Amino acid sequence: MKKNIYLSIIAALLAGFTLTACSDFLEAENKSAGGQTADDVFGKDASTLLTAAYSSLKSYGFSPDLYSRGTDLYIHTRGKTVSDFDTYTFNADNGTITSLYANLYKTINLSNGVISYAGADSELGQEARFLRNYGYYILTQQFGDVPYITEYINSAEKNYPRTPLNDVYNAMIEDLTNLYNSSSLPAQNHSGKASKQAVAALLAKVYLAAGWDIDTSLGNAIDGSYNVNSTSNFSQAASWAEKAINGISLTMSFEDKWSPFNEGNEEEIFSIQYERNGYPGDIIDGGHAMSGAFGGYYGAYDASGIKGASSEDCQSQKSMYLFEKGDNRYAATYMMVMYNSKKDASGIPAWGTEGYYAYYNATDADKAKMAICKVYFPYYYTEAEVQAWIDEHQSQLIADKDVYANADVRVSLLTLPQVTNWVYVQDNNGNAKWTKTKVSISDYNAQTSNGACVKKFDDAAADFTNKSNDYRDIVVLHVSDMYLIAAEAYLMAGQTAQALEKINAVRGRAGLPALASFSAYQPEYSTTGSFNIKEIDLILDERARELYAEGHRWMDLRRTKQLVRYNVQFSEYISDESAMKGSDGNIRWYRPIPTNEISANTGITNDDQNPGY
Repeated sequence: MKKNIYLSIIAALLAGFTLTACSDFLEAENKSAGGQTADDVFGKDASTLLTAAYSSLKSYGFSPDLYSRGTDLYIHTRGKTVSDFDTYTFNADNGTITSLYANLYKTINLSNGVISYAGADSELGQEARFLRNYGYYILTQQFGDVPYITEYINSAEKNYPRTPLNDVYNAMIEDLTNLYNSSSLPAQNHSGKASKQAVAALLAKVYLAAGWDIDTSLGNAIDGSYNVNSTSNFSQAASWAEKAINGISLTMSFEDKWSPFNEGNEEEIFSIQYERNGYPGDIIDGGHAMSGAFGGYYGAYDASGIKGASSEDCQSQKSMYLFEKGDNRYAATYMMVMYNSKKDASGIPAWGTEGYYAYYNATDADKAKMAICKVYFPYYYTEAEVQAWIDEHQSQLIADKDVYANADVRVSLLTLPQVTNWVYVQDNNGNAKWTKTKVSISDYNAQTSNGACVKKFDDAAADFTNKSNDYRDIVVLHVSDMYLIAAEAYLMAGQTAQALEKINAVRGRAGLPALASFSAYQPEYSTTGSFNIKEIDLILDERARELYAEGHRWMDLRRTKQLVRYNVQFSEYISDESAMKGSDGNIRWYRPIPTNEISANTGITNDDQNPGY
């Protein structure tokens, strides 16, 4: 599928059709010289519509504003501007929110087009039904009640009222269950196409969301309390998560799971596909920017040989403390060692087999001799352990300023709330000198090179650029996520033993000891006031470690009714509950329905706007 995606889109354009928006949906408009209609083209072959539906996922597959900010795990450093999503000051005119709404309905309408032309039970129609339900899942998690539309819109019809959330969930569950039981979809697919495993995974998430949104009621937003009124949806969520897991054990190392050389592995259930080969435009910015997100600024990439990172969505103080000693996910999530790069005659550093990407592309023998420019240790390293590491690697920590892009080595030992910076400096005579300086976490975050960057999404073949040149597939459904979905569902269904079993399986792969009970969990991060660790906190912390930077956090906190509690306790940008309320006094649990949707859709009025806006 990946290799044909661009050709198929081009073929659709050559067929003479353009897609234009109408009430945030799509119309097929006849632009061909021959006067062909959409029925003439897509009635014979709807595969181009299906390809466009798959491709449309790229427009919202990666969005830190929507998926990561306004939570407990990420901060902006080095003076980067705090966004409206961090402070909950966005409104119904926000462009990111408006684009998300429109692009989700683009996926839905393209999928409905495939179903209309090819039939709901055809091979194409079955894939399209999965994509349509995936679009509705994201819509409901971000916006709550939304218009539920199953017909292909290719007219000027503009009357689509919001459908109650429970009705949307029930419709999705009915369609996905039928799709799982009666379709000819393959059991699994690891190349970005719909499968029965993907359907089961999506059903698990829909049932879990329905359990929280329909069958629980909020007690108090500040303490995250809630009442469970029914466990049936949670039990179903656990059952479907087990079907998605399908007996797959977590035997693959976390490092291998996220290796750029291991895409499409058995733990991937569904992913948004990218392919560098065959891209018809400039490959420098034809991919996505996930590899450059979630990290500090390490100097200009074209002068340092280190990948470009923006200083946005860096490690928060809580996220630094999430990974306890022995958790191998820390080193698999963050780049702890960055290698130096030699400069050519014009001063340009080498790229690929030296510098940052030497981690992937150089041999172990070469890396053992290669100069090191930056190292990041987690908080639990002692000064004695850092000194021992320095002694062992001393020969790699001496760099000729005229030869290497980064002549100084910064070894950061995180001993929060203060940070010990170990900085290796060479004087003008080339003599080595180490200095240790303690700074506050706020001063540390104001510096460059402030914290380890996320490496999970690195593209080892990335060119010498800091643009959107990451062609890694974006994994949106995978097996260990299903383990934790099952754990959450079991917990909410009152089956704590089964929940703990799933959590311990995830922890076991990470190299951590099993927990004997939920109460045995004692996190390393500190809390203040009346914030007491609850059973749901273990689930959320485990999801934070296992799924760090994957784009689940905001939806996880909203779903579990912990959004206010976590922001007030951990966010640097939220001081109290009032900061998350609108002028009407209501908490902003959802995104606002975009202004232009209310003005264009005659089925929605200002009275239908979400609370808080």
